[in-house]
Amino acid sequence: MTDLPLTKIAFTDFDGDVETLWAFDLGKGRYKLDNTPWHQYGVSYQDIVSAIDRDGELHFDRVIIKSGYRTLRVRSDGPVPKTLLDALVELGCKYEGAVPSFIGIDVPADVELTSATELLIQSGLEWEHADPTYEEIYGSQV
Repeated sequence: MTDLPLTKIAFTDFDGDVETLWAFDLGKGRYKLDNTPWHQYGVSYQDIVSAIDRDGELHFDRVIIKSGYRTLRVRSDGPVPKTLLDALVELGCKYEGAVPSFIGIDVPADVELTSATELLIQSGLEWEHADPTYEEIYGSQV
């Protein structure tokens, strides 16, 4: 995919905050995400999305095709321990860090999501399901 042009797509959350993600331009308004969302929910690495041009800036419209990746996020008061990151990589996951204490984890389709979440639970760190969300997996608990 390195021969395709990379562009930024703006994702706006319910609070109006914007996160931009790199994506390959597949043409016809379709883009393949090339990095891990650190704040957005419902999208993951390599998802194919559509975007709309608004005044020269691309804005996320919808997910066209899910890549099979799932997104988890972990936060820590200090850097996320390398032993945890190494264990996630050993499972087959990838990760990106906005800062060393906030990491987005890409869980590929061939890795059991519970294998990754069990490592996060054992770490004792704060973490979350971002795609799919906790509610999408377990339903809303009232």
